[in-house]
Amino acid sequence: MWKYVLKRLVAMIPVLICVTFLVFMIFQYAEGDPARMILGFDATEEAVAELREEMGLNDPKIVQYGRYMWNLLHGDFGTSYSTRMPVVTELASRFPNTLKLAAVSIVVAMAVSISLGVLAAIKQNSIFDMFSMVLALLGISLPTFWIGLICIIIFSVHLDWLPSGGSEGLRSMVLPVITLSMNSVAAITRTTRSSMLDVIHSDYNRTAKSKGLSKSEVIWRHTLPNALIPTLTVAGIQTCFMVSGTIMVENVFAWPGIGRLLVSATQNRDVPLALGCIILFSVSFSLINLVVDLLYAAVDPRIRASYKNK
Repeated sequence: MWKYVLKRLVAMIPVLICVTFLVFMIFQYAEGDPARMILGFDATEEAVAELREEMGLNDPKIVQYGRYMWNLLHGDFGTSYSTRMPVVTELASRFPNTLKLAAVSIVVAMAVSISLGVLAAIKQNSIFDMFSMVLALLGISLPTFWIGLICIIIFSVHLDWLPSGGSEGLRSMVLPVITLSMNSVAAITRTTRSSMLDVIHSDYNRTAKSKGLSKSEVIWRHTLPNALIPTLTVAGIQTCFMVSGTIMVENVFAWPGIGRLLVSATQNRDVPLALGCIILFSVSFSLINLVVDLLYAAVDPRIRASYKNK
């Protein structure tokens, strides 16, 4: 098991190198001069040229990238062009907010979607089943930013129940969590229902019923654990979408997280800060996929046995 985890962690290295190289080069060919943005548009050409030389912006692009990666290997993410603060400091102040928002959203999404999916499978072709599938279809179809704006209009503007933005207290988390988890609830609900229907009529379920187990025991002890593999796969993908979806949600609700910081860094052509945000997102995606693979082993003993041989 530990060998498998180590292999997965080592495999993250080339992924991060490719991601940082592509993003770094995209920023290099984007419009705008970082030195000009730092000094302002009223600065003289001499001052801009001097700052460019000081920052090493006149060096070949591959040299600049190599210097950035060398510093990164030593734990130096660089200094933000716009705030003149270390990128690590900026990330450390914002990442807990993004992590909190994404974690609460995935917990809510999993709790709601698995419950709806199980009930929809048990009550197949009932009104509840059709109603939940219609809601799931709507949840998948509606854009995240549109859901957020509608939530603000209804619950903040008209009803004045919840704040429309910020991060002060639990009340300010309600609308961002609803918005961020809506698409995931829809996707995981449909997958859970489909997987439950595949398993619910299996031979071992009928054997469990013949032993005198109650319907609830059969569902929660036999059917659901065997139906969770496809659900965990979709949940892992949706968790990645949630982490990246915070970029949109944080800007809609003025949530002070990494997503909002990334948008600001991109607008200001703040290369070190933007790269720091993207590296953090990339590491988060890789770790989420690793956790999902390990959860497979926790749910299915056959997968756990195969991991021991890797």
